[in-house]
Parts: sequence; structure tokens; C-alpha cells
Amino acid sequence: MEERLQKILARAGLGSRRACEEMIRRGEVTVDGNVAQIGQKADPKRDRIALRGTEVAVATEDRVYVAVHKPPGVLSTTRDVRGRPTVRALVPLPGRLYPAGRLDQWSEGLVLLTNDGEMTNKLTHPRYGHTKEYHACLEGHLDDAALERWRDGVFLDGRRTARAEVSILRREGKRTWLSIVLREGRKRQIRRVAAMLGHRLLRLIRVRVGPVRLGNLEPGQWRHLTRQELGQLKVQTRRRRP
Repeated sequence: MEERLQKILARAGLGSRRACEEMIRRGEVTVDGNVAQIGQKADPKRDRIALRGTEVAVATEDRVYVAVHKPPGVLSTTRDVRGRPTVRALVPLPGRLYPAGRLDQWSEGLVLLTNDGEMTNKLTHPRYGHTKEYHACLEGHLDDAALERWRDGVFLDGRRTARAEVSILRREGKRTWLSIVLREGRKRQIRRVAAMLGHRLLRLIRVRVGPVRLGNLEPGQWRHLTRQELGQLKVQTRRRRP
């Protein structure tokens, strides 16, 4: 049965669908010796699919879904050419695992790792609108006007951010801890919005991705997702925002 090429590559554990589409755009993928095109379909049982000259075998291994508590300073990648620590190195499991979404280097908290390219695509694509919850420690005290601006959205790079759920968790001296729930994930969004509102971000922890919570995982620790979490994720990834 023929399928879209990027779906086959994602199922083979080569990355998310969007990442695989980029490989095709760059001319790195061939089907029976011919450079593949975006939108092309193939039959992995019949056609010879290759990435940079190496034949691709569609993964038959069991799917793996892992929650990791990424410490600050660790990269949300599988490898780094400069030898910096990566989140993949925290999980001593064999095979290919890659992050379903990222945290910037100096943020911490929940990162999901999997070899399921289809799930990765659905967890990272904005049309599925997965919520992500963060606990953020900011310098100073936010007034009601600042909180409302954050909730309503501010302009970043000429485009307004989506509405967010922002509430005060507690105050510690001259610092404020917030709970922030987002349905989008622009680059360093929370840091940039905090700075725009006049507050320096001191610490940022992601505590939830969809139905999966960080829970009691300590920095550097990991665990397999439970059957219940996986079931809830699969239900949510079947729903698209209108």
C-alpha cells in the first residue's frame, strides 16, 4: 500500500513529518534511485527508499514513549557537534529516540522522547493545540494589568501570541511564581513576554505536556509513560483545532 513518503520516513524513526519533509525538499531522499518530491507516495514493501544513499528500513521495533526531567544546561536534542550534554544521553535505552518538542538550553522540566514519528508530528504541530504548562519564577511582582496583557496576548515578531492561562502560584520576597498554560510554543516565548512586561525570568520549569505531568521526577531522571497517559495522548492527537 502506498503512503506519503514523509509518513514512511517518520515511521522509520528519522524524525517528525515536518523534519522528513525538509529532507525531501533538500533532495536527500530517493525512491528507486530517483530524487523524491514533496507529496510523493511510495510502497515501503516494494520501493527502494534511501536517505543520502542509505536504504531506509521501516521500523518494526516496539514503540517507546519516555518522560524525562531535563535539567538546565542540557540540550533538547539527540546529539551536539560541540559535545554539550543532551537529553537523549539521560535515557540509557537502545535504539533511536528523539524529542517530541523542545525546551531551550537553560529551561528545565518535562521532555517527551519517542521513536514514534507520527506521534511526534502530532505533539509538535500547532493544529492539534496541545497544552503545555510551565511554572515560571520572575523577578518582581506582576500587577493585574501585566497579567491581563499576558493573558490576552502580546505582539512578538509582528504577530500576537495566543491567549494564555496565567495565574500567580505564590510570592517569595521580591519574586513571583506563575503558572502559565500555552497552546503554542514560539522560540523562548515565555522569556520574551516576561521581558516585554518588564520582568526578568529567573527560572522556567515545564510541568506538563498534554495529559503527561512531570510529577516527582527529579532532574536527570526518566520513566516510561503509563498506559493511561499513552491512551490519553492518542485520543488528544486525533483531535484537531478548528
